[in-house]
Amino acid sequence: MPTPSDIELVQRAAAGDRAAFAAIYERHRTVVYRFARLMSGSDATAEDVTQEVFVTLIHTIPTYEPQRAGLLTYLYGVARNVTRNRIRRDRRFVALETAASAPAPADDPHDAASRAQERVLLRRAILSLPSRYREAVILSDVHGLTYAETARVLHLPVGTVRSRLSRGRQMLAARLGAATAPVHASALPRIERCVV
Repeated sequence: MPTPSDIELVQRAAAGDRAAFAAIYERHRTVVYRFARLMSGSDATAEDVTQEVFVTLIHTIPTYEPQRAGLLTYLYGVARNVTRNRIRRDRRFVALETAASAPAPADDPHDAASRAQERVLLRRAILSLPSRYREAVILSDVHGLTYAETARVLHLPVGTVRSRLSRGRQMLAARLGAATAPVHASALPRIERCVV
């Protein structure tokens, strides 16, 4: 049996099919969580945001219009709003957890430790960006959305997304360069899409 599309799952979930909603959740929860974690810098906040996004989806699924935006784009938009509200409400950034997930086994432990350190530096640099640049960098560079998809999520023109990405990348390169001498702007494309 072929895997149902997001639109099919949404239609079934809107009709009350709990299994369809569970399938939507399983398909998209990790992406929503990663976005929220990068935006907030906190595992606990990301978990709360993820839960709130899907609770919101339960209530709004009957009015969701797939012709306006794909489901994942819609979920990014909800996650963006929930995360921003949460950060605004907390009025502080939660300390970034430095306990990164265990690095994949490697032949050289030094390389594995170096990659883990680069990921931590990149997370900190992303988290230090102003939210308008952070959102664009996370959606486009980390999550791989196109300029048009990022523009839909952020409710901005594509040109504004491009300029925010350009400025955000410049700020990241400067911050990474200041954080450690071996990491230069030329190394940024190699690490900008790493798993964070």
